[in-house]
Amino acid sequence: MTEPRPSSKSPKRPRATAANDPHSREVRHAAILAAALSKFTEHGYAATRLDDVARAAGVAKGTLYLYFPDKQALFEAVVKATVAPVLSDAAALLPAYQGTTRELLHTISEILISRIVEGPARGILLLMIAEGPRFPELAAFHHREVVSRGVALIRAIAERGLARGEITCDAAVRFPQIVIAPAMTSLVWNSLFAHIEPLDVRAFIQTYRDVLLRGLGSTDA
Repeated sequence: MTEPRPSSKSPKRPRATAANDPHSREVRHAAILAAALSKFTEHGYAATRLDDVARAAGVAKGTLYLYFPDKQALFEAVVKATVAPVLSDAAALLPAYQGTTRELLHTISEILISRIVEGPARGILLLMIAEGPRFPELAAFHHREVVSRGVALIRAIAERGLARGEITCDAAVRFPQIVIAPAMTSLVWNSLFAHIEPLDVRAFIQTYRDVLLRGLGSTDA
């Protein structure tokens, strides 16, 4: 009796799936976050449906639930992926920065303008302004992950300026909101009136910064 010849074909490898392929999981995770950012920005938090996010991401709704248990978790993940990293990058500049307070504020302003005020994250901030009062748990999360970190960064810059003798008034330490105000104003203004009277965000913030520094007793001519 002749023994069967061994097969010349290589054994088939198991097909990669979302469960065992880290790259696929990362791609799907990123696609879901991108779709969620688009839908939240377009429709707001309350009106965004997870079905629409899943469809825009090219995944089944059940697949979306493998990554995020509910809409709030998805929204929080979008904030952590789009807004929070900007603040982290801005804060990372501070310890080794050698320039003046004016130069530091300009550098930080450019980061925030390009990546938040004029970037994809602007929709999240406008959403929070419009819907935050209706969803206090989201407002609390946003304050913890975004606002409190921005306030801490401004205070650190102001304290640095005072220690270096580059400003003489501690108003920005006590009320860091006065430094954040022009960014919020420009967001709201252009959201409402850009089609009527668009605001030049960079020129507005630069002018405000110059006026503010004079009010803080800037010694940097």
